[in-house]
Amino acid sequence: MHDKKDESVQRWIEEFLTARATRKPSPHTLEAYRRDLRTIAGLAGEALTSPLPLDAVAVADLSPQVMRAAFARFAAPRAAASVHRAWSTWNTFFTFLVAEGVVPGNPMPAVGRPRAPLPQPKPLRGEDTPEELLAAVAREAGRQRDPWPERDLAVLALALCAGLRLSELLALRVASLGGRAGERRVDVAGKGGRPRTVPIEDAVDRVLVSYLDSRRRRFGARSVRPDSPLLVDRRGEPLRRGGLQYLVESCYRRAGITDRVPRGARLHALRHTFATRLAEDGASAAEIMRLLGHASLAASQTYIEVTAGQQRAAVRSNRTNRALAGLLGGEP
Repeated sequence: MHDKKDESVQRWIEEFLTARATRKPSPHTLEAYRRDLRTIAGLAGEALTSPLPLDAVAVADLSPQVMRAAFARFAAPRAAASVHRAWSTWNTFFTFLVAEGVVPGNPMPAVGRPRAPLPQPKPLRGEDTPEELLAAVAREAGRQRDPWPERDLAVLALALCAGLRLSELLALRVASLGGRAGERRVDVAGKGGRPRTVPIEDAVDRVLVSYLDSRRRRFGARSVRPDSPLLVDRRGEPLRRGGLQYLVESCYRRAGITDRVPRGARLHALRHTFATRLAEDGASAAEIMRLLGHASLAASQTYIEVTAGQQRAAVRSNRTNRALAGLLGGEP
């Protein structure tokens, strides 16, 4: 058995976060876990018959009644999506505590949670905006101190034509690109530890080859070893989160389309554009689910497996792929 000190909520929150860190979540995700856990634990302390500050709350204090009261106070000023996220975090936390033998059971089924609203897509606005963006970035900008259009175009192509998330782009290695001519693919370390393979068309492949060639010229052959990060900054160092966000915002400014980027979307607007155009051009829900790496499209939907051929056909139908091929002088 654990002593009273070991049963403090704060101590077990940190133990839980350490355990989750082995799954390699983003720092943003870990911080969201910590914030939800600490906030509600503090509210639980206030809901006790004899209120306690957060640092004095023990795991044993977290009865179903106390957790219901804490979540009721948490939910009052917040959106349903925030409450749903916090509920899921606490459900996972209690599952961890049960596995560790700290508590006999999980009280969260006794705590109500709102249905999570489906997120609304935030694609780039304007029918031809993606094509304008690609064309502007493909041109070497004279005002840039150290222009690298090949690298910038590679980033946009992977987001617009493969639908990759920011974290997925940063995790790519040179070896993530594979497959023979005509069947090229990118292996993605997806969200929640779900790997996936996304087909890439010839135009995207040519963009990536051009980028890697330009990187060899800049930094030498050793810079493109298979285990090297695929995306690097102008010094040859791995791109980081802030650097990638700045790069994409810079591309928007150079293309003059900042007013067509949904607020708060930034790079994610490119992924949403990919998904939206797939749907508009006839891809099925199953194909979109598979290509974007979602566990499901809605809570009631089961995961639907589709064949590699169907996935490739869906990507090939994407107008952005055809536009990129035309930009490079290939068959549109």
